[in-house]
Amino acid sequence: MMKRNTIRLFLVAAAAALLFSAQTKGGGQTTPSAQHKAQPPRSVRLYVFDCGVLHNADMGRFNLKKEDVTTTDMSMGCFLIAHPKGNLIWDTGAIPDNSWTPTGRSVTVHVTLPDGQAREADVDKSLQAQLTEIGYSPSDINYLALSHYHYDHTANANAFPSATWLVRQVERDAMFGGKISGSLQPSTFSALQKSKTIILKNDEYDVFGDGSVIIKSAPGHTQGHQVLYVKLAKTGGVVLSGDLYHYPAERTLDRVPTFEFNQEQTRASRVAVDAFLKKTDAQLWIQHDFNGNAKLKKSPQFYE
Repeated sequence: MMKRNTIRLFLVAAAAALLFSAQTKGGGQTTPSAQHKAQPPRSVRLYVFDCGVLHNADMGRFNLKKEDVTTTDMSMGCFLIAHPKGNLIWDTGAIPDNSWTPTGRSVTVHVTLPDGQAREADVDKSLQAQLTEIGYSPSDINYLALSHYHYDHTANANAFPSATWLVRQVERDAMFGGKISGSLQPSTFSALQKSKTIILKNDEYDVFGDGSVIIKSAPGHTQGHQVLYVKLAKTGGVVLSGDLYHYPAERTLDRVPTFEFNQEQTRASRVAVDAFLKKTDAQLWIQHDFNGNAKLKKSPQFYE
C-alpha cells in the first residue's frame, strides 16, 4: 500500500511539472495560449512599451552639439491606448519583431536603410511579447496610427493587418509614391497599402468620439507628421510628441533638425502644439528623450 501511494504521488507530481512546463516560457512568463485575455477598461489606459534604444552619434543633424545633450542615445517608445470602445497602437519601433530573436538580454541589431545608411539599436523585448503579457493580440487592435513614416516608428506596422490605419493623405502619398528617402523602410509598412484606412482631413481627429484620444496634425518633420493627445482620468492630459522634438535641447535652445521635410512647418507646428498644451494643461512626452522615457513606468504597468 505504501509503495502504491508513493507511486501515485510521484505520478501526480510529474503531471504537475509537465503542466507547469507547458504553461511557462523563460522567466516564468505564460505562453500566449495560457495568457489571460484583456477586457475593455472602465476608463482610458496608456501603456508604454520598451521598443529599444537607438544609438545616434551625429548631433549635427539636429543642429545640436554633444555638450547640448546629456546623452546622444534615443529611446524608442511604442504605445497602446486601451479605451472602453477599442484599442489604438501608436508607433511601432525601429526593429521588426521577426528580424531578431530575444535572448533575455539586450541584443544589438544593425539596420541598413534603402540608401545605404546604417543604424544601430539595442532591443531586449519584442512588441508582440509585451502585448501578449497584458492580454492583447494583434487582432485586438482596432486602430493603428503612426506619428510619421520614418523607419524607427514603422518597424512592426505590418503586424496589425486587421487594424484601421489612421493617416493623412499627404503622408500616405509620400509612403507609397515611389520615391523612397533614406529614412524609410518600406518593407515594414507594405501591408498598410491594402489595409482599411481612414484619411484624416481635419487638424484634429477624435478617435473614439469623446475627446479622450485626439490625433493632432503637426506637419514639418514629414508631410503628414502628427502627435497624439490622451486624456487620462488620474494622470491628466499627455501629448506624445512623435518627432516634433527628438531631444529636450531642441525645445530649450530652439533648434530644428537639418533633415525636416519643411523646417518652417515644424516651427509652426511647435507653436501650435505649445498652445494646445497650454489650453489642455497637458504634459509633453518627447518620445525619443532617453532620460525622460526612462522615468516612465513601463508595461505591464499603465497610466490612467
